[in-house]
Amino acid sequence: MPVPLDRPRVLVVDDEQRSIETIARILDDEFEVVTASSADEGERLLAQDPCQVILCDQRMPGRSGVDFLAGVRQQHPQTLRIIISGYTDADKIIQAINESGIYHYITKPWHPDALILTVRNAARLYQLQQENRLLAQEMRFSSEQFDDYLQRQRSELKQQFHFDRILRGEHSSMNALCDQVAQLAPFDISVLVQGESGTGKELLARAIHYNSARAEQPFVVENCGAMHDELLSSELFGHRKGAFTGAVNDHVGLFEQANGGTIFLDEIGDISPAFQVKLLRVLQEREIRPLGAAQSRKVDVRVVAATNLDLQEEVRVGRFRADLYYRLASVSLQVPPLRDRDGDIVLIANNLLREASQRFNRPVRGFSAEVLHCFSRYHWPGNVRELQNEVQRMLVMSQQEVIGAELLAPHIVREAEQASEEQGESLPETESHGLRSQVEALEAKLIRQALRRHQGNKSQVADELGLSRVGLRNKMDRYGLGEG
Repeated sequence: MPVPLDRPRVLVVDDEQRSIETIARILDDEFEVVTASSADEGERLLAQDPCQVILCDQRMPGRSGVDFLAGVRQQHPQTLRIIISGYTDADKIIQAINESGIYHYITKPWHPDALILTVRNAARLYQLQQENRLLAQEMRFSSEQFDDYLQRQRSELKQQFHFDRILRGEHSSMNALCDQVAQLAPFDISVLVQGESGTGKELLARAIHYNSARAEQPFVVENCGAMHDELLSSELFGHRKGAFTGAVNDHVGLFEQANGGTIFLDEIGDISPAFQVKLLRVLQEREIRPLGAAQSRKVDVRVVAATNLDLQEEVRVGRFRADLYYRLASVSLQVPPLRDRDGDIVLIANNLLREASQRFNRPVRGFSAEVLHCFSRYHWPGNVRELQNEVQRMLVMSQQEVIGAELLAPHIVREAEQASEEQGESLPETESHGLRSQVEALEAKLIRQALRRHQGNKSQVADELGLSRVGLRNKMDRYGLGEG
């Protein structure tokens, strides 16, 4: 605990009584002064009550002031030590100060104002040291709490973005892709993720990062599309104040922010040929130069890039540099569109509904069978992002526990009808209080598929289809889907 400094305690050690009285009289208005006529007496006083500042004469019988203060340093390292010397040999004084860790020395004859100022500064420094020690202890305690918090957050992120958390069915086209990504994630190589907009390329990039050795370092994202070169260069590489009009402060670029971690460059196929050259140099040299800076800076960043274009075709027609493509595509991944994931659509729709239900505080049991049928037949040009928008819109518009097909967007119904006709199916129609025979056939099919996916676990099947266990049991009995 810091010693209260309303009147800091000062110990004066000198074998000359007149000198002690003079110093005490000068300091008495501002400090609590205690005196000793020898080094031994000074040690006894310090043992009884520590002081903030010690003033000690160099020449004393028995032990010199330097020897005394050297001993004080061992027992009371926080005390500020000042020596008063009449020696004119500067080299000896400097050597003594260095050996004893003395805060300051005063040469004789000294001026009263200079003496007061020196002691006042020493007392203030002592106070700052005590405050700093308490702050350091508090920061150490806070940092331990913060470290624990970070570890919990990192653990949650790793679980959230684990490959097993990517929703997909038993025979999903995503299974092979997830296995491939799980195998390459630990290796520090660049990855190019290709696929249509809304297919979850960023989710895959996060899974790569949080399952790699860089998981505890930053993951930063930049969408490179529709951004002119100067702005994109500033965002990725940073700039210095005054580098261009409007640059009123220094800006740290995302490559530097991601140092040690991963940067995700979305829509990489949209960057200009000129910027392709800049990016290629950064990837080759592993260094950046902020706009307006004179020197480059080394960065250690793993790059995961994504695009909805066919970059190999872009290279073939000359719109994308081949050398940059091969820098980015140590491994190239292709994310399938949602329309090619028939077995996943129902899983994803129900999961999106659960998330939206919690976010908007709108409890519902699920979708009707006709809604799920239309979801499965629609081609989803906007992929998962479009499905999420449709689910949220239907949820906020619904007044029922089970969300019915009357809330479906008309274009989804029309395309589902067309797809069903092309496949020789009849799209189920709804009545005010039930489903017609075609819907029952579809319900039986959906339930049968869900039972296979969940290996007969009725709780999971009921949860997926938005049914209660009793409701699921009644439907299984009606459609002859018994234990056998």
